[in-house]
Amino acid sequence: MLVRKLIQIMMVLAGFALMVQAQETAQKTIENVPMKRVSPASGKEMYTNYCAVCHGVDGKGNGPAADALKVPPADLSVLAKNNGGKYPSLKVASAIRGDSNVPAHGTREMPIWGQLFRSMSEGHNSEVDQRVANLSKYIESLQVK
Repeated sequence: MLVRKLIQIMMVLAGFALMVQAQETAQKTIENVPMKRVSPASGKEMYTNYCAVCHGVDGKGNGPAADALKVPPADLSVLAKNNGGKYPSLKVASAIRGDSNVPAHGTREMPIWGQLFRSMSEGHNSEVDQRVANLSKYIESLQVK
């Protein structure tokens, strides 16, 4: 009788564990939402609206959409650390613009912000440059000391 009860309890627990595991491994999806136009003067506002969903508020790659990506987002807070202590501003600007092929972005899960910024600014390259520079400068402020 006791053995039968233990087996029943173990089966219930095993079933519960399988349900929990199935929920944890369920495919997350990323919703496409219209891009909100924010000021090109505020790197922080652009980062919050365009980057934090994947890279996280702190830049560590832990944004709410990160789990749904095939390739985890980069930890932007260690760019300088991983570059001999110098923030790689040209490389970051190139990645933002979409000029460079960033292997971690795989099949281009990261939007090509340069194109999006150009369409937002109606072709005004100076505004695109301002956006890229201010966004890069804000990412620089996220670097671990």
